[in-house]
Formats: sequence, C-alpha cells, structure tokens
Amino acid sequence: MRQLTGRREVVAGMGLAALAPLLACAREPRAEAAAGRGRLIAGETCPLTPRQTEGPFYFDPRLVRRDIREGRPGVPLRLRLQVVGAADCAPAGRARVDIWHCDSAGAYSGYDGERTAGEAWLRGTQLADADGVVAFDTLYPGWYAGRATHVHCKAWTADGLEVTSQIYFPDPLTDSIYAESPYAGRGGRRVRNGDDGLFRRAGEAVPMATVVRTTAGYDGAVVLALSPGR
Repeated sequence: MRQLTGRREVVAGMGLAALAPLLACAREPRAEAAAGRGRLIAGETCPLTPRQTEGPFYFDPRLVRRDIREGRPGVPLRLRLQVVGAADCAPAGRARVDIWHCDSAGAYSGYDGERTAGEAWLRGTQLADADGVVAFDTLYPGWYAGRATHVHCKAWTADGLEVTSQIYFPDPLTDSIYAESPYAGRGGRRVRNGDDGLFRRAGEAVPMATVVRTTAGYDGAVVLALSPGR
C-alpha cells in the first residue's frame, strides 16, 4: 500500500459505484427529530452536514472494524456517528461510514511522506445499525501545522447519498487533553477552531462532537445529516 507523498497532493480514495455527487456546503432549515423515528445521539436538530475536503489522506483500506487504534499512543476516544436525513432526522440504517485521522504526533498512516506506507492505523469502516449509528474505538487526534484538531469522515447511504466532512472538537477540551502525555511533549503552534479556514467556512452546521469524560477515556458523538440533490 504505497501512497502519494506530500500533504498537498490530493489522493482519490476508492468509492462506491453509482453514487450521487458530493453534497454542497450549504445551510438548510434545521429539522427537528421526528417522533417515532428514533433519537439523535447529539443535539436536537440535524442541519445539513457541510462538505469538506477528504484529503489528501483518504484511501480505502477495506477494514471493517470498530477498534482502529492498533496500539498507537494517545487518550482513548469512543467516537459514535449517526447518519440521518436532513429533512426529518430519520436514521439511515446500513449506511457505510469511514473515518481516518492523524495520531498524537500529527502523522497519518499509509503514506510515504509520513514514513507510514503499508500501515492503516486510525482508519476503519463500519455499517450503521437501524438507528443509523456506528461506533469506533480510537484515540483523541493530534494536530499538525495549519489545521485545527479534526477527524475525517465519509458516509454513504443505501439509497446513494454521500458526504465527506470533518469532525471538530471543543477548544477547551482539546487544551486539557493536549496537556497530557503523549500530546504534551510536542512543541509548535496549534491552530484553534476559529483560526481554521475550513472550520469557518462550514458555518453554523460545522460537525462539532459532543464529548463526555468516561472511566475509559472520552465518549464523542456527532450527527451527519444528508439530503438528496445537494
């Protein structure tokens, strides 16, 4: 698994056939969770999730798994994502969800330029349950120059909708976690959410994880809302 080098060279990931075009980054009326349609795992509304860049660090390792840590150092994070329709918050059961992100040192797996070619840690795929929910056992992501802390995600629904986006985390929480090992040993400037251009362009609908402390680490939850024709 040898991948292209350099953070600025876009690598096309392997997708699914006959998918609709990527959803545009736009605001839509916020639908309330519909009665009898299940409960949202984060918040009470489901604004259309904005499209954000997938790379250059996306590829499809074809690893259907919940635990994507592979022994990397970092603070444990159980990340749950729920895929719903933006119109009525109805869950998209059997949706496919991929996530990928950098480790505590700011490196991605699977790239020559990162000296990680042939590896696939902190990458995985899950199929959503009847409530549109997937869960990954991962680590709190680190940072690298020019970007706020984030996790990449890509979701496909059974009826052909797709969105690629990025999940962000509250700055105070990130500050607290980065004071711990192994993050605390890193130097350099870290970009906060408000200073990240992609975060700002996402507007009010930016996917911001709701995170709580647990005995095992942290539990994060975020809703991804898709709409046809966008």
